[in-house]
Amino acid sequence: MALEWMPRDNEAKDHSLHRNPYWSNEAPGVIFEKKPLTDPAGKEVKGLYVAWITLNNPKQFNSYTTDMVKGVIAGFENASLDRSVIAVVFTAVGPYAFCTGGNTKEYSEYYSKRPDEYGQYMELFNHMVDAILGCHKPVICRVNGMRVAGGQEIGLACDLAISSDLAIFGQAGPKHGSSPAGGSSDFLPWFLTMEDAMYNCVSCEMWSAYKMKMKGMISKVVPVLKIDGQWVRNPMIETDNYIKDGEIVYGEYKTGDALAEGKALLKQHQANADFELLDKEVDKIVWRFANLFPACLVKSIEDVRQKKKFFWDTMKNDHRHWLAANMSGEAFLGFGAFNTKKITGQDTIDFLKFRQNVADARDWDMEMFAEVMGKPKE
Repeated sequence: MALEWMPRDNEAKDHSLHRNPYWSNEAPGVIFEKKPLTDPAGKEVKGLYVAWITLNNPKQFNSYTTDMVKGVIAGFENASLDRSVIAVVFTAVGPYAFCTGGNTKEYSEYYSKRPDEYGQYMELFNHMVDAILGCHKPVICRVNGMRVAGGQEIGLACDLAISSDLAIFGQAGPKHGSSPAGGSSDFLPWFLTMEDAMYNCVSCEMWSAYKMKMKGMISKVVPVLKIDGQWVRNPMIETDNYIKDGEIVYGEYKTGDALAEGKALLKQHQANADFELLDKEVDKIVWRFANLFPACLVKSIEDVRQKKKFFWDTMKNDHRHWLAANMSGEAFLGFGAFNTKKITGQDTIDFLKFRQNVADARDWDMEMFAEVMGKPKE
């Protein structure tokens, strides 16, 4: 028997949290788009969409400013509650970088020496990671270029990563005055062996997309250089050999003349990188997701995510407080050195002199700091 007699409200609700989000097509900003879902033949599916959240700050390698963090949060939270959205694609503008983390200029010039202010900023950053991990839609990181430092951390929070083969992956904190405590120290041990996670987290060494694919950290790597109509894989990286002289060389940088030639070719063509294959792989995954039960899909995704979330949720507030306190010490020096590299000609402090001063129990004052910072060029 039908239940027409029961009172019902059939007006669709708008569950969007953000009415005036920090989105902008002007750099620096975050672009939010709902692109129509397309089938394998390229035909649009009526009423279904893919949300694209795009970091737009290419002149600073898509590092995120404070307002950009707010834009990312708004993008993920609105997409999560949009019943027409199948999946979210997190990416960035340009052929060089997905994201290199927080905006170093902002860190150095405003947040350093203001630990409480940086604590407020880290509250926003943590909210951004939470928004990615809490999105009730599959999240694909479309890695269009280098994914470094905080960029690596927000990328690791995503569910899958499809990468340009020109991308590099790694952390920079211990070299520039911080710790990879925005997620990498929590996430990397889930993706890599403990030894690889440790070394990648603290060494500040950059690993190629092919190396990360081999180690299982990303799902797919595709070439983006198209030269004379032919796809050319990253010319700086070993992709044709697995073992040489008893060592695994696949995914490692070439050496000698081969590396020099690869660099030259990359410099000539990277600006015109073609992301056709990258976008096809993203579309392929989204189409697979679209043809699954949505509730079963999200339940499965969130079950896997929970392992990452466990350590992130356990540590994120402690990370926030330590990172804030650090802004008056090593972060002041590290971000300051990086931000003034055009003035001094060097992007790091004199680490050995700093360690000598620490060993001598020197006060951490501006005089001690000045001894280890670079000097303005004549």
